[in-house]
Amino acid sequence: MSDAHRYSIRAVDPAAHLFEVRVTVANPDPAGQVFAMPAWIPGSYMIRDYARHVVGIRAEADGVGIAVTKLDKSRWQTAPSDRAVSLVLEIYAHDDSVRGAHLDTTHAYFNGPCVFPAVAGQENAECQLEIDAVDLAEAKTWRVATSMNRAGAEPYSFGSYIADDYAELIDHPVEIGNLLIGEFEAGGIPHVIVIRGNTKADMARLCHDFETLCSFHMQMLGKPRDLDRYVFLLHAPGSGYGGLEHRRSSSLVSSRDSLPIRGDEGISPEYRTLLGLVSHEYFHLWNVKRMKPAMFTPYDLSTETHTELLWVFEGITSYYDDLALVRSGLIPAAEYLELLGRTITRVNRGQGRRRQSVAESSFDAWTKFYKQDANAANAIVSYYAKGALIALALDLKLRSETEGRVSLDDVMRACWAKWGETGEGMTEHGLEEVAADVSGLDLGDFFDASIRGTGELALEHLLREHGVEYCLRKSRGRKDKGGTTADANKLPAVWLGANLTSRGGKAVFASLANGGPAERAGVSPGDELVAIDGLRVGISVSDTRIRRYRVGDKSDLTVFRGDELLTLKLRWSEAPVDTCYLQLDDEADATLIERRDNWLSA
Repeated sequence: MSDAHRYSIRAVDPAAHLFEVRVTVANPDPAGQVFAMPAWIPGSYMIRDYARHVVGIRAEADGVGIAVTKLDKSRWQTAPSDRAVSLVLEIYAHDDSVRGAHLDTTHAYFNGPCVFPAVAGQENAECQLEIDAVDLAEAKTWRVATSMNRAGAEPYSFGSYIADDYAELIDHPVEIGNLLIGEFEAGGIPHVIVIRGNTKADMARLCHDFETLCSFHMQMLGKPRDLDRYVFLLHAPGSGYGGLEHRRSSSLVSSRDSLPIRGDEGISPEYRTLLGLVSHEYFHLWNVKRMKPAMFTPYDLSTETHTELLWVFEGITSYYDDLALVRSGLIPAAEYLELLGRTITRVNRGQGRRRQSVAESSFDAWTKFYKQDANAANAIVSYYAKGALIALALDLKLRSETEGRVSLDDVMRACWAKWGETGEGMTEHGLEEVAADVSGLDLGDFFDASIRGTGELALEHLLREHGVEYCLRKSRGRKDKGGTTADANKLPAVWLGANLTSRGGKAVFASLANGGPAERAGVSPGDELVAIDGLRVGISVSDTRIRRYRVGDKSDLTVFRGDELLTLKLRWSEAPVDTCYLQLDDEADATLIERRDNWLSA
């Protein structure tokens, strides 16, 4: 019998959201074979304890039942046997996120960590997977989409697949259903777009634009040696947004209305957001799926794995995702600057940037970034958003101080050669050392201040040196994300110092800024805003009402805290100037224009 582990997955009861998963081990541990479910999924740094979805479990040896004992929250051990051992699990699948598994009478989707246990001590063995056809009348037209190698299955069909080891087995999500499929090539590599959802998307347009993005990224970093195909698995529901990277695929969620339909011209803001998501997950082909922190080499999926480098692998990726849109010609420079202004605004509005460094944010992702509460904006900084701004600052600094000889592109190519092509993990200060070596610059103070410190980045100066004006203004209100100008006469003089959200049709305080008017008045997160100065305030009119006040004015704030009605005394203070927009400098000289063009056109 082959030493390969034989896995199978069957939709045993789609209406009840139940998969049956079987794994057979030809040569089990004589002392009793241990099986383990992952506690987390690579790319999403939070303990999710996938074993909690196991609702039934049994074991067999050549078809005869044997004992199985649960060792802890995610491990089981079968009784000793000198014959092949099978573990059979019944798994509840009703998580329709990119990190989960979902089964119903309309489709099936699963990530490997959610459904496949590892054979402890034999993780390097080959894994064979049988994906069984779904026994439903409506499933007769269903197709299967995955980037896993086929081993007998026809294209887009149920049947046999194969993976070199367990790590590869769980790195190929699978989508099953009535799927819209488009194919294209980028860099000579076959690519596939798979869409689940009731949409009339223009697949030809999607293939063209995705190919443009993919080809651009390949030109920058080069084709990974082991990449022979790539699959975009896109779920298009009524609303939603998110993505998760994999070695030869990505799982994406974007609302159906963000997809272009035939006849659409240009790129809508919603489609632009989707393209940014596609760009982000595709850049992960290099940055985190192959080149990764030493702490992730290999992954330990049983517990938290701490690194200070998530700002590199998510922040730098977040910098290049939108930059690739303008560099590849999909959007003009002005639109890219709008997106960049929004990122700056998002970081500016979070007071947590003064309390937490991106190194700390990376290290504490497990317990802080992925478990945010009402005080998150005051306590943490996003290693995605501020990491992207650090990448921007580093890129512009390198370009300026080497007179255009070196950029962040060169640093990333050198990092790829050192860690991506070799499979070795990046050391905690690895990128810093490579940047210094490639540029010949002393960058110690920059990295200490920007990565391990909480000071402000010199973006205004660096952007000005590249022909871009950095401008700040007050916020227009709750929906103002920054990135664009505003009529100064229509901006509020004061602010509430809080974020309101609609909950059950009511305006609820979601978060409060430390030291802001609402916090000083005694408002707590979760309070329901009822009235200001005796006038009812709903979330739709809150911005209009606030514009009536001036700095120093006093108001009675009426709120419900639970079932108690409270009246709090609020004193209005000046609204912060924290909303950023960037503009091309019309008066920039030829040198600055050349720098700007080299930056934005690569």
